[in-house]
Amino acid sequence: MELLANQMRPQSLKEVIGQKHLIGEGKVLTNLVSNGKIFSMILYGKPGIGKTSIANALINELKIRSKFLNATTNNKADFDIAIEEAKMYGEMILVIDEIHRMNKDKQDILLPHIESGLIILIGLTTSNPYHKINPAIRSRCQIFELKELSIDDLIEGLKRAYDYLPHLKIDDEALRYIATLSSGDFRSALNTLEVTYYATKDHVVTIDEIKKINSKPVFFHDKDEDGHYQVLSAFQKSIRGSDVDAALHYLARLIVAGDLDSIYRRMSVIAYEDIGLANPGIGPKVMAAIQAAELVGLPEARIPLGQIVTEMALSPKSNSTLLGIDAAISDINKGLAGEIPKHIHEGSPDYIYPHNYKNDYVRQEYMPDKLKNKKYYMKKDNKYEANLNRIYEEMRSGK
Repeated sequence: MELLANQMRPQSLKEVIGQKHLIGEGKVLTNLVSNGKIFSMILYGKPGIGKTSIANALINELKIRSKFLNATTNNKADFDIAIEEAKMYGEMILVIDEIHRMNKDKQDILLPHIESGLIILIGLTTSNPYHKINPAIRSRCQIFELKELSIDDLIEGLKRAYDYLPHLKIDDEALRYIATLSSGDFRSALNTLEVTYYATKDHVVTIDEIKKINSKPVFFHDKDEDGHYQVLSAFQKSIRGSDVDAALHYLARLIVAGDLDSIYRRMSVIAYEDIGLANPGIGPKVMAAIQAAELVGLPEARIPLGQIVTEMALSPKSNSTLLGIDAAISDINKGLAGEIPKHIHEGSPDYIYPHNYKNDYVRQEYMPDKLKNKKYYMKKDNKYEANLNRIYEEMRSGK
């Protein structure tokens, strides 16, 4: 029997839940379909938020010959066959799942045919394409990020399942509970609903019945808002505020929910946003803790994560680098860039090489004229930055 998630696969963009920034009146994907034109693209975002659904809907509406491949499980011969089929039909949409895992041989096969338009590529990935996908492929594609589905998006999608599950009885509270359990993954939400439906004798799906199928605790959401981000916000603010007990509490919520990816991302941000130069060694320590957690997995992952979060909360704090880079970006956005001084152009004979001088320092202007004497970095009052500033001043003074 076909799974509910496959039965409900959208046949048009109108049937895709969420992604209102890409789909709807005047939005880019809808306009492409209206104009009967499609270009190579990469769709990226978390699992279960609509990447494959959008690819299917585009193919269905545009009625262009298509083929689905997986960058990992399909071999080079499968890609060769797809190209030969495309030549037979004049063009083909080739959907490649896990495109961030595609090796160089497969990329080399595809590139000229993407360039010529014979292959219209739709790459699907959970990884950031700016970091994980070969630039040669990336430069030939439009990149669209899919947003996380809200609780309301998930509930809307779950209600569509009523047409596929005869005699289903479920109230709004149970629907919200399923949506909350799924952590934004619509496929997971549908699977939970389907299994619970068939696991009950009378098809009455209640929270108690759902808990028999999925006992994962729910901490993130309430009836009024998406609390997932509230927990992450509280986690960061507790570390920033040096409250080690609160930081461990919110870490525990995230661990019990199994949301390691969110923990990793948020800790990495905190290390540089909130601790910064007050304890610059914390960044590599965070990465080491993440690697250890990934290596051992849950439940042991809680140990390195607990240790690093404790250290982060107890660490001195500084946001001087955050303020500095934001001020610099603000000036760029205001048009305050200016010409780079000629003596520091590549190959300029007027450039003075600092390593030839005492303390590896020599005075020369690096800033554009319109930003001369501009200060972005303002040190905070902590030992490490005070020491950096002392060394810097000694270097400039020639001591």
